[in-house]
Amino acid sequence: MSLAMLAHRHPRIVDWGIHIDRTPAAGWLGLQFVALMPTWVWMVQRMRDGSDDPLGLVALVALAALVWHRRHELRASPRLGWLATAGAGTVLATLLRTGLGVVPALPPLAAGLVAVLSLACGLLAFLPRKVATLPVVGLAVLALPLLSSLQFYAGYPLRVVTAEASRWLLAPGFDVAREGTSLMVDGRLVIVDAPCSGVQMVWLGYFTACAVALWARRSDRGFLRGLPMVGLLVLGGNILRNSVLIAFEGAGHPLAPWAHNALGLVVLAAVCGAIARLMVPARPAPEPLEHPVPGLITTQGGRHVDTVL
Repeated sequence: MSLAMLAHRHPRIVDWGIHIDRTPAAGWLGLQFVALMPTWVWMVQRMRDGSDDPLGLVALVALAALVWHRRHELRASPRLGWLATAGAGTVLATLLRTGLGVVPALPPLAAGLVAVLSLACGLLAFLPRKVATLPVVGLAVLALPLLSSLQFYAGYPLRVVTAEASRWLLAPGFDVAREGTSLMVDGRLVIVDAPCSGVQMVWLGYFTACAVALWARRSDRGFLRGLPMVGLLVLGGNILRNSVLIAFEGAGHPLAPWAHNALGLVVLAAVCGAIARLMVPARPAPEPLEHPVPGLITTQGGRHVDTVL
């Protein structure tokens, strides 16, 4: 059979495959976004009813900005591994949300986690290979409305750690005793409450790490290597902020609300600035130029001519 006959008699499925392969990235991503619409509706409702802070929208905007910035570099042919994972994750997120037979539906947050991870896989299928994977996945996870859940599960342990660390820092200047998340400072009771757990600082710290790593084109290895230090910077900043506030409370001079908020913003800016600097890869130092040697003609790019007699 000649090529001309094959071109006229090939199965129709071949044409379908060609059309699918030529579908632009916007078409694939738009189709996946529509398929995950129940998850987006749940996220909007959770933010509107006051159940959670709307910080997840910032992460979604960052992902959209990444795609827009790289729009001229999107792959014409997607990476099939990531695309297949995105499709399977989209189907799985739907099944986890609605349930299947004897398998009950999971909580919306668990199904939403699978949904945003599948969306990240869809983005990675079209983004250039040089874009790091882990920051994209991190921004997708941060897009979930999970601050209230983090506060419920991790808020109390963080408050205990913060209170104990503050006790050690204030011990040289005050008579301090801790019980749970409360401190007795020179006879005054100071409570480390929920806003002092630092959950929002954790979110903002890791968001800064992911966004700056993508902007600075950090590799996955470099990004992963810096994550432990991100956690230490966030924890240290929260402990420092709470220790200063507790010191003023224990001394009988509590800060005014505006000063309380200003201190929090200053510490947050310092922590996020340190994280951003951490995620920017160090540039190699330029090689030093050769120093001229007395008695030599050292014109740049020319020959060295010995003029010494």
